[in-house]
Amino acid sequence: MSESQFRYIVRLFGQDVDGTMKAPYGLAMVKGIGYNTARIILMKLNIDKDKRLGELTDHEIKKIEEILSNKKLEALPSWIYNRRKDFDTGLDLHYVTSDLVFVVRNDIEREKKLKSWRGVRHSLGLKVRGQRTRTTGRTGTTIGVKRSKAAQPSGGQQTQQNK
Repeated sequence: MSESQFRYIVRLFGQDVDGTMKAPYGLAMVKGIGYNTARIILMKLNIDKDKRLGELTDHEIKKIEEILSNKKLEALPSWIYNRRKDFDTGLDLHYVTSDLVFVVRNDIEREKKLKSWRGVRHSLGLKVRGQRTRTTGRTGTTIGVKRSKAAQPSGGQQTQQNK
């Protein structure tokens, strides 16, 4: 392969990805695709995982985009999908880029509208998944904490001569 065919920037799902990265790591730069999902997709398409993303042909990149654009990864187990049992359709789907952001935002808005526990926690800006909040997750300035005399900076240099 000649140097002119190598692309330093590859366009995937409307976003620029560094072509010098190995293919699974480059695919993982796209929102909604993790390293393991990228490896599985490359294995399914018989693309060498050790290839650089810039070395892939236009045909191979098009195949990668096609397999993910229909939101259904055929002949793969359901645990790979990032959206199992979709609320609206009940199907196992895999979303990427802005589609994933849109679906997650709609889920949160639906929970807020239902006034479920998770929705209330989201609307209050608190932790949602049962983490402790007594010491972590604090925002804003501290209130009600008094500094000790030793910790306060002195107002100026006072000398011992005034005694």
